[in-house]
Amino acid sequence: MIKPIKNNFAFFLPVLAATGFYILPTAEICAQQQLLTTNQLTGGINTITTAVPFLMITPDSRAGGMGDAGVATSPDANSIHWNASKLAFVEKKMGFSVSYTPWLRNLVPDINLAYLSGYYKPKKDQVFSGSLRYFSLGDITFTDIVGNTIGQFRPNEFALDAAYARKLSKYFSGGMAIRYIYSNLTNGVSVLGSPTHAGKSGAADVSGMYRNDDLKLGGIKSILAVGLNISNIGAKIAYSSSAKSDFLPINMRLGTSLTLNIDEYNSVTFALDINKLLVPTPPQWEVDSFGKPVYDVTGNRMVAFGRDPNRSIASGIFGSFSDAPGGYKEELREINYATGIEYWYDKQFAARMGFFYEDPTKGNRKYFTLGAGIKYNVFGLDFAYLIPTDQRNPLQNTLRFTLLFDFDAFKSQNEETPAPAAQ
Repeated sequence: MIKPIKNNFAFFLPVLAATGFYILPTAEICAQQQLLTTNQLTGGINTITTAVPFLMITPDSRAGGMGDAGVATSPDANSIHWNASKLAFVEKKMGFSVSYTPWLRNLVPDINLAYLSGYYKPKKDQVFSGSLRYFSLGDITFTDIVGNTIGQFRPNEFALDAAYARKLSKYFSGGMAIRYIYSNLTNGVSVLGSPTHAGKSGAADVSGMYRNDDLKLGGIKSILAVGLNISNIGAKIAYSSSAKSDFLPINMRLGTSLTLNIDEYNSVTFALDINKLLVPTPPQWEVDSFGKPVYDVTGNRMVAFGRDPNRSIASGIFGSFSDAPGGYKEELREINYATGIEYWYDKQFAARMGFFYEDPTKGNRKYFTLGAGIKYNVFGLDFAYLIPTDQRNPLQNTLRFTLLFDFDAFKSQNEETPAPAAQ
């Protein structure tokens, strides 16, 4: 048995459920199955769960202040998360970023996400980049079946990325990222008699970008961009030989942005992203009159509506557009929206705001965001604040902090500094 310290229990149960380690009492399972059966086709809750959901948390403050929109905004050191192909349009030769986010502080005091990212542009039309994302789930206490403490552990997950982006023409670019994922939730402790291990997997992102800097709207110099990123395409992950493997959060992000350079000192950007998980939707399972599962002659559980989620990666991706038990209407509810506005004054001071929407039946995340940034010659500082639409939301009071370094400006500053006079 795993028993988290203090109030970590509220957060850790969903983690265990996603990995197959948390087992509900039989009566509660039947009750939930009956609820799912009656609700799925009438618009009831039917959320999609995956392993390693930390890969979907917004890591940087700029996008965090714009409602989590970032697939088509201007490139910076954090672009590898949103759309690696954006970096082909970056103007600087080198950049680096450090971000920190205390997570779910309304529930627990010690969960946080740290993010390091950077890029290097060796040639005019190509860029290399990399990042490290580290997610700490706080301290937990392991106990045996009678409640005796057998040790303490701090579950953690990380992802290490490398990416390459290249311009394909004046207006188009392409990019690819590869990712190593490590998720250690149990420290090898046996759960319900089954030995556990850290989950490991590899994944890739494929992205593209269209960016036109030559537009004029009403006499105002403008930039129009459209971006697409399909991320976390990779093998399923498991934490025990006896537990089923779970899909990575394979996600399609499509978006656009429009930047209006009003004059020498003022510019404003409008951004919109849409997202859809490319993993199977939970089906409506067949149950008998007592609410118990029905199995076929081969021992597999029978599906009443939708499709069996136990299938290959390719089948899960392509089938994710048509496998919802509620049909086309439910598929549309699986799309979430992120929209944001960014204003810059004199390329030094920024103000941001945004809104994120997810359907109530698919997670019900709805929140406004606010952000601000200041940029000096060598570095910039951004922060973002999240405001949920519902009171007592676990995401309430979420803050993000990001520090960006501009190595080109640092080099120029050193070159402009006069050498000391000879004695």
